[in-house]
Amino acid sequence: MEEKAVSSVRYEHGGDEFVFVELSEAMTLEAMFKGMAITNKLKEKNLPGIIDVCPGNASYMIRVDPEVLHPNDLIVVLKELEHSVTDYKSLPIASRLVDVPVLFEDPWTHEALMRFRNNHQDPEATDLEYSAKVNGYQTGEELIKAITTYPFLVSMIGFVPGLPFSFQLTSQEKQIEVPKYVRPRTFTPERAFGFGGAFAVIYPVDGAGGYQLYGRAPAPILDVEQELADFKDSMVFPRQGDILRYRNVTREEYDAVREEVKNGTFQYRMKEMSFTPGEVMADPLAFADKVMGRLYND
Repeated sequence: MEEKAVSSVRYEHGGDEFVFVELSEAMTLEAMFKGMAITNKLKEKNLPGIIDVCPGNASYMIRVDPEVLHPNDLIVVLKELEHSVTDYKSLPIASRLVDVPVLFEDPWTHEALMRFRNNHQDPEATDLEYSAKVNGYQTGEELIKAITTYPFLVSMIGFVPGLPFSFQLTSQEKQIEVPKYVRPRTFTPERAFGFGGAFAVIYPVDGAGGYQLYGRAPAPILDVEQELADFKDSMVFPRQGDILRYRNVTREEYDAVREEVKNGTFQYRMKEMSFTPGEVMADPLAFADKVMGRLYND
């Protein structure tokens, strides 16, 4: 008798109003794309009782009104969707390619990280120096080059409003990976660029944080007043599925962008592009090269 394959997907209740679904214990492109497919199909169903759909890196969470839709009934629907998205690798994704300037080793994040050296694994090194060492690079400059050579795919938005978790489109052996601080900082500057685990982030506002800090972006990713053109439709700029290229800039360009932000004329360099998950998963490096050509040459 043939045995049925046992799904490794985990379904959990979060109190009365939340259902949490873990697709994979590890972050993989496959889990992220499958989660995108499931949550997009769930949104299309427009089921009464669903309040919010929150996609994650390798999981997702649904907030539901239990008086309208019982969480157990929702789980039945989610399991059906899990088994129905067998074609997720071929589903087209409309994405934005975005040039994101970053001033690496800037004075503001440097001052912040030096205030919290006792919270760090290596109090004698900067975050960049420590991260370079644990990833096998000789210098911080080599790590910066590795970060800026290939773009990153935004896998989720969260932690604080607008913060993009982004996963680099490169081969597995070239993935940068760093631990968070031993104890979090109580201060991180707005627009600080950092890394934790396998994810690059930009902090949208001042606040606490535990990711390694490498630099600062001159342009905002959160505009509550929606004064800049890129924020006309939403106060949060990044979207799941965006592809961000973090570009190393000089202090002069950083200051010039800050001036454009202040006078309300700044706009991100962007191009539109459609792709399929299968295209990315088959050859991440070739896809990254295609992205770079489209963003800067087309």
